[in-house]
Amino acid sequence: MATPDGRTPKTRGSHFGNGDATARQETTNRPDVQAPVPTMQASAPRPAMGGRRVSSRTAAATRRAGAHHVQRESRSGGRNLAPFLVLGLVAIAAVLAIVLVVVPAITGGNGGGETQEVVPGTTVSVTVPEGSGAAAVADALYEAGVIADKSEFLSQVRRMNAEQSIKSGSYSFRTGDDTANIIQTLTTGPNAEISLTIPEGYTVASIAAAVEETLSIPADDFLAQAKASNYVDDYDFLEGAGNDSLEGFLFPKTYSFPTGEVTADQVIRTMLSQFQTELDTLDLSYPESDGLSIAEMVNLASIVEKESAPSTRGTVAAVFYNRLDNMGDPNYGFLQSDATTAYSVGHDPSAEEVHDENDPYSTYAHVGLPPTPICNPGLESLQAVCSPDMDAIENGIFYFYFWTNDAGETEYAFSRTYDEHMQAIANNS
Repeated sequence: MATPDGRTPKTRGSHFGNGDATARQETTNRPDVQAPVPTMQASAPRPAMGGRRVSSRTAAATRRAGAHHVQRESRSGGRNLAPFLVLGLVAIAAVLAIVLVVVPAITGGNGGGETQEVVPGTTVSVTVPEGSGAAAVADALYEAGVIADKSEFLSQVRRMNAEQSIKSGSYSFRTGDDTANIIQTLTTGPNAEISLTIPEGYTVASIAAAVEETLSIPADDFLAQAKASNYVDDYDFLEGAGNDSLEGFLFPKTYSFPTGEVTADQVIRTMLSQFQTELDTLDLSYPESDGLSIAEMVNLASIVEKESAPSTRGTVAAVFYNRLDNMGDPNYGFLQSDATTAYSVGHDPSAEEVHDENDPYSTYAHVGLPPTPICNPGLESLQAVCSPDMDAIENGIFYFYFWTNDAGETEYAFSRTYDEHMQAIANNS
């Protein structure tokens, strides 16, 4: 039997004393018995010396001496078998060591007898590193709770002759699935999907960075591909997109892409198709009645995304509609949004920056919408622009101010006049 460290213990020999180890020949005190001759051979009687006949008693003694000699040789021969018995035991121990230690190591049996209860129906992810053998795969599946018995899995792999066909990569398995199905999946190739989450309000640059991190597509490659002219023939809503930009049209959502090579074009088309799906759910009658194209509606929605909270989107959208449509006092068609300048300069802008006439994204210095959307708005912001707060529009709400209260929540104050607006600022600063 092998020791815990895999070595075969030495057989401990025992030495037994023998009281008759030294042969003794005894002679009788009887005058008519001669001492036996130690070398007498029973097969050839000694001839009589000098013609004398050997007495019958002498012959009997001689035969007894010969018999004792033969028996001693036989016992001595029995003791010579001991080394062979020891060698046999060592050989048996070596075979046991191979069976108990070497064979499990070859077949991947890290505790090959281990079993566990598998709760069926759970989806788990398992990654098979490059160059993994069947034993390593069995370990990974066992640890993830996909299989109940590693030995049974490895036996099935051998029966299916699949050792050399298992492919590396990321997999998605359902616990409790049939072992043959699991192996079939491993030989077919990775089946897992990678999730890419794009939050509402991300810019195209932010999306490019997320794509690089999650899908390993270089951000520069993504940005180079993200041009409206590359997709306008397939997506009509891109007509009128400013600066050949896809800003605003890459719909924010959590997407799933297969493992393996995914291109920037595939990612962009997936997002544009999702935008088309969401666009089909919108009632565009109000923005169209206000003279906005789809591209302009998305542009306005991107500003609402940056300037509102979930509970105020409809009202913020109404304020910006009022400003767009008013060519007189108090705003003369200026949107006056700090968020548009922040998009341009990449940080919270200063008072000088928001009034910079050289910045086309300054909606204090330039009337109307900026050249492009300033982010990719979510569905709620798109809906707000399609269905603004009509009370706020009809009551002429032109101003809003927001702040963070002591509970860390964002609060809004909406006003009709500039004086009301300044009073709201004073009350909540």
